[in-house]
Amino acid sequence: MVLLKSLLAATTAAADTPQQGSTAALLLQLAPFLLLIPLMYFLMIRPQKKKQKEEQKMRESLRVGDEVTTIGGVTGIVISVKDDSFVIETGAARTKLTFKKWALQTIHTVHDDDDLDDDFDDDDDI
Repeated sequence: MVLLKSLLAATTAAADTPQQGSTAALLLQLAPFLLLIPLMYFLMIRPQKKKQKEEQKMRESLRVGDEVTTIGGVTGIVISVKDDSFVIETGAARTKLTFKKWALQTIHTVHDDDDLDDDFDDDDDI
């Protein structure tokens, strides 16, 4: 807002010389476009990057035994995980299918974020 007021003041003060007035008028006309660039970043680009990071984190957290759904709608239980692919077992016939990790849509199994050693027991000291 202060920028717009200063540009408006510059256009009225520089009305004596046509070259300075046209420069200030040009800046005043470009101001809305310059304000749209950060707005577009925060409304469009930043949320997309955040979503991509969450999807990548989900794919990296894939473990054997997880119940998953692929982007094609195939559901099953993970029986093997490799660097860029995983194998699921699905259906009554226990069919094994291999998918790329980018084809993973959701993991239905909830993981505890605590990867602490569960065998540790404080009662051993007594």
